[in-house]
Amino acid sequence: MDAGFIGSAVTVLFFLLFIGIVWWAYHKENKAKYEEAAKLPFQEGDDGADDRPV
Repeated sequence: MDAGFIGSAVTVLFFLLFIGIVWWAYHKENKAKYEEAAKLPFQEGDDGADDRPV
């Protein structure tokens, strides 16, 4: 095996990994989870941030 073949194999491997991550991120089963996480900063609640000593 020469360096060209190994480089090509690694490129194809990382491309397939990238496609898998994009598919996972945009899969419809994850949509509800991501929408809930996106709303977290806007939920009201006492997180103790205002109780810091000055």
